[in-house]
Amino acid sequence: MIRVNSLSGGKTSAFIAANYPADYNVFSLVRTDDKNCMFPDAKIRQMVSDKIGKEFIGTLEDDMIIKTMFDLEQFIGTEINWVSGKTFDEIIINKGGSIYLPNPTQRFCTQEMKLKPIFEWWQSNINQPIEMRIGFRANETRRANNMIQKMNSDGLMEFKAIVGKMKDGRNKWSNIGWQKPSFPLINDNIFKDKIELYWEDMPVEFAYMNNCIGCFHRNPMLLKHMANKFPKKFDWFCKKEADADGSWRKEFKYEKIKNHETQLDLFDSDFGDCDSGYCGL
Repeated sequence: MIRVNSLSGGKTSAFIAANYPADYNVFSLVRTDDKNCMFPDAKIRQMVSDKIGKEFIGTLEDDMIIKTMFDLEQFIGTEINWVSGKTFDEIIINKGGSIYLPNPTQRFCTQEMKLKPIFEWWQSNINQPIEMRIGFRANETRRANNMIQKMNSDGLMEFKAIVGKMKDGRNKWSNIGWQKPSFPLINDNIFKDKIELYWEDMPVEFAYMNNCIGCFHRNPMLLKHMANKFPKKFDWFCKKEADADGSWRKEFKYEKIKNHETQLDLFDSDFGDCDSGYCGL
């Protein structure tokens, strides 16, 4: 079975790429059309555009993730396939033209900007069942088990995709079994401390945290911290919420988080993996 490493830009999946060689490495990039979030280096913007085959303006993750992926490709000496679907701006516009935001119970951002571009890349380049290595560490067996429970009777994860047209012109959909997830770090009992130690003196720089700056899985204190660190990117989340039918989180509005005066200074070291949120991959 063809082996594919799914990379997020973080230390854990990068550890897999460096220590568990695969037939392919694939990274799905979250993009925005908002020029207020433009990646500052025009030359690198063009390099990214060439990688993904479409225009790259900026990302709603930490800009460092771009450097990470170029560094990592040089470090492992193997090509990393970059993919990217619709921009975040595009996926939140519904058919009526209004804005509908993803939230903790409707995480279609993960589906549209992470899973779908990887699936479409797989469909174009491989189109047979693969082993997909997932970066869950030894203490994340619950996440792995949740994924395993979603596999079909053939032991594959499925993706719902258009497979043709019906007689009336409507799209014909089907669930396609495409990947068998595997968890090398769980199998080899590898925890965060070993991963951190591995990258200590290596020539690959990593973002403070992965995932979108305004990820709705994050707690209010961390969101405030991200608003301070990345004000233009956090403003994107505030503006979209102001224009939307709903909100990122039902408990609070992002504008209130941004304007909240904290009583204590917030530092990077005040937050860890449990606060960071994740895309569900």
